[in-house]
Amino acid sequence: MRILHKVLVLTTLLSLAACKATKNTASVEDLASAKIIATHYKTHPQFETLAARLKIKYSDPETNQSVTVSLRMQKGETIWMSASVLGISLAKAMITRDRVQFYEKIDGTYFDGDFELLSDLLGTVLDYDQVEALLTGQPIYDLRNGGFSAGSTSSRYLIAPRKQSKLFNLFFYLNSGAFTLQEQRLTQQEENRDLTIQYGDYIQEQNGYFPSEIHVRAQEAEKTTTIDIEYRGIDFKADVSFPFNIPGGLKEIKL
Repeated sequence: MRILHKVLVLTTLLSLAACKATKNTASVEDLASAKIIATHYKTHPQFETLAARLKIKYSDPETNQSVTVSLRMQKGETIWMSASVLGISLAKAMITRDRVQFYEKIDGTYFDGDFELLSDLLGTVLDYDQVEALLTGQPIYDLRNGGFSAGSTSSRYLIAPRKQSKLFNLFFYLNSGAFTLQEQRLTQQEENRDLTIQYGDYIQEQNGYFPSEIHVRAQEAEKTTTIDIEYRGIDFKADVSFPFNIPGGLKEIKL
């Protein structure tokens, strides 16, 4: 069982493995785009702490599993997860602004490193804010930094870099009514890779909107991996703690 490890890799690493947004100063012609982007960020709920239960279903050509995960978050500081099956704790993970840690009891492995190590491995900048954004229904890049333009389709707004990378294409789709994030997509056509992160219905909380579901689909050649995340019992005012100790006797994962 490596379910939490796989979830973390796909929802925090694979989604960022080939991406680096460009930052340019917006021109007069981009005022409409800036308004759409600014309106989206007003939909984000204001909270300091979050506690929730996640129902996660993971599927790839070799594995089909479900796991219950306890999620705790101190906004902007700490993300903590504990995975269990039938009430038995199997794995834990803790992500802070300068450290990434997780372990799995069944496989007997652990990782303890920082974002710089992961960024070097992936060849692109990876940070805490991107992980938090993905889990809370926000774009993995701050669209307010410039370099993005917005346009409307028949049913939603499409936001994309003004100049797409030669290595990949990046797209964000917003609900045309509520301006919530419906989908973020990364494609690498030459490598036949496609990653789609879709968000289900949103609940209105803390003067904003929070996703009730997250659906991740990673396609690479003929291999398809999916992760379905359902939020349950969300508490935006929870007193949270983050107990985390890597048990002895586990084998370190070397990157």
